[in-house]
Amino acid sequence: MTAIIVDDEKHCREVLEHLLHKHCPEVRVLASCKDGDEALKMLEQQSPQLLFLDIEMPGMNGFEVLEKSTRHDYDIIFTTAYNEYAIKAIKHSALDYLLKPVDKDELILAVQRARDHKPHSSTDSIKDFLESLHMRKAPRRFAASTMEGLIMVNADDILYCESDSAYCKLIFTDGRTMLLSKTLKEVEEALQYDPFCRIHHSYLINMDYVLKYIKGEGGEVIMINGINLPVSRTRKQDFLKLLERI
Repeated sequence: MTAIIVDDEKHCREVLEHLLHKHCPEVRVLASCKDGDEALKMLEQQSPQLLFLDIEMPGMNGFEVLEKSTRHDYDIIFTTAYNEYAIKAIKHSALDYLLKPVDKDELILAVQRARDHKPHSSTDSIKDFLESLHMRKAPRRFAASTMEGLIMVNADDILYCESDSAYCKLIFTDGRTMLLSKTLKEVEEALQYDPFCRIHHSYLINMDYVLKYIKGEGGEVIMINGINLPVSRTRKQDFLKLLERI
C-alpha cells in the first residue's frame, strides 16, 4: 500500500514513518507533509491508497483538507490527540483513527483494516463524514412556540426535553429551562437528527451529553448535569445502538 503522512509536527511524522517501516513493511510512504496545502498537492500528484491525517493543524486542519480535496479514493487514518468531538464524528462515519502517541499494535490493526476495505467503501465513508461534519458545523435552530410567542432555539444547547402534559420543557446545558406550548412528540419531530434520542415516553435526550448508562430492565442514563433519567424497556435497544455509534 502507498501512503502519505500529514502532520504539522516533524517529530510525529518521523515517528509514524519509523513505525510503519518497522511494523507495517507493506506500506510505502510516498510523501510526508507538514501542512494542509502541501497535503493537497501531494494527494493530486501521488494518488496514495492510504492517508495518515492529523486533525489539529494550524492554517488548515485535517477536516478542511478533506473538504478541499478533489478526490477521496483513499483510506483515511486520522491521527489525533484526544478530542471528544472529533472522535465522535469519525466513529459515526466508520472511519479510522489513532490516538497520539501512536501505539504500534493499534497501527498494525488500522493498516490491516484499511487493507481489507472494498475499493468503494472509503469514498462513501468520507462523503458520509463530510456531510455529517457540515450538519454539525451549522447551529441547528428551530422555532420554539412559547406562551409569549416564537423563540429561535439552538438545538445543540439542549441537554434534554421533558414531557409536561400538553407542554414540553426544554432543559439547556447552562441550566436554563423553557416551557413550550408543544407536546414532546412535536418537539421530537422537530429534532429528527442525531444526536437526539427518545429514551422514554417522558424524555428526549441529547446523546452528546450522556455521561453514563446504568444497566437494568430498561436502565437509566446519567447526564452531564448529574441528573438520572429512566430508559424504558421498549426504547432500550434503539438507545444502545445509537450509544455505540457515538
